[in-house]
Amino acid sequence: MEDNLKHPADEKKVKFRANAVSSKKETRVWTLSITVITFFISIFMSFFSNETLGNATTVVSFLIVFVIIIISILFDLIGTAATAADEAPFHSMASRKLYGAKQAVMLIRNADKVSNFCNDVVGDICGVISGTAAAFIVYKFSGGGTDAQNSIFGLSITAMVASLTVGGKALGKSIALQNSNYIIYKVAVVIKFLFGKINFKKKKKWNNKKKRANKGTIKE
Repeated sequence: MEDNLKHPADEKKVKFRANAVSSKKETRVWTLSITVITFFISIFMSFFSNETLGNATTVVSFLIVFVIIIISILFDLIGTAATAADEAPFHSMASRKLYGAKQAVMLIRNADKVSNFCNDVVGDICGVISGTAAAFIVYKFSGGGTDAQNSIFGLSITAMVASLTVGGKALGKSIALQNSNYIIYKVAVVIKFLFGKINFKKKKKWNNKKKRANKGTIKE
């Protein structure tokens, strides 16, 4: 049978196991939380970029747009790396108490949330704001030329922002897939440095006590 891969001989359906992700309750809470967080982050970033661009020179305006594009690319890279990283090596590192290993495991186990925040929240907001900032630059600096010159200037700025964003993300995804564990570990080290004082052991003990209490309630 030449096309055996498409039509198995026994004609049995192939069942795929669902990947382990957050529970439905966690997903609902996360969806509601991230919607509210996105609303306020978008307001803050739009206000900051508009206020900064309003008083900026030409060079500073372009630098702000480039910074927004770079932030978008970096967070897209981290979100992609989180979904591609392998958890197993970090268990060994965590058992040896290497700096940031536990945070790396936490990032990978919450890859859906990390990816949502990095790729969608930060990445998409930066994309929208960079487009708005580009339009603001065009409006601000296109008053001195003819209509044709202003149109060419506007199209050039918009195309440049779009091409840099898409091209940078394409390169970032390739790097993220090739070096996912390394990128996640570096991000985990930064998180450990910034939030290292948070005692995750206490939270784990509290969760274990809660599970034991629930089991006791069920037995009764």
